[in-house]
Amino acid sequence: MKLNVDIACPSKPEWIAAVMADFDAFLQDHLDCERKASAVAMSMVAKYPDRTEIIPELIEIGIEELEHFQQVYQLMVAKGVPMVHSIGEDPYLKILIKQCHSGRTERFLDRLLIASIVETRGAERFKLIADAQTDPELARFYKTLWVSEAKHGHVYTKMALNYFDEKTVYDRLNWWIEREAEAINSLEIRAALH
Repeated sequence: MKLNVDIACPSKPEWIAAVMADFDAFLQDHLDCERKASAVAMSMVAKYPDRTEIIPELIEIGIEELEHFQQVYQLMVAKGVPMVHSIGEDPYLKILIKQCHSGRTERFLDRLLIASIVETRGAERFKLIADAQTDPELARFYKTLWVSEAKHGHVYTKMALNYFDEKTVYDRLNWWIEREAEAINSLEIRAALH
């Protein structure tokens, strides 16, 4: 059984160039993404309280993502980057969420698999940032995040396998991998995680 998730296309070199050219803007977006990732995990606990096998892992992810939020916030304070008042819409997630099934069980599977793919894309992009950093402390920080996000991608797939057979999970996961590639390639390149 394969738990690691692949992405269908790598991020473009123009993306990392945009991030490194406006790292302050990236940090503001990154902060929002960590808060949203924590909220996603905790909202799944609230929406699916009967899925007791995965609640401890969801809570653990929610806490870890909130710790990442705190770490990014501390980094922003140290660099003098202000936190913005409003949280912008994430066009990447909007594209993906629009394609979710509407039935309760099917949507549950889709939410887990979207989370898996989003975490995997985050891991890929944090690795690019770690590799591009000239500041060793920032390189270490983003390497740590890269490892954490990759693990989350695997955990969400494993959660799905608690409730759905392998064929159902991997057929739908492969479908989502293709949709994610379309979404990431359709977006304007900007100093943002997605």
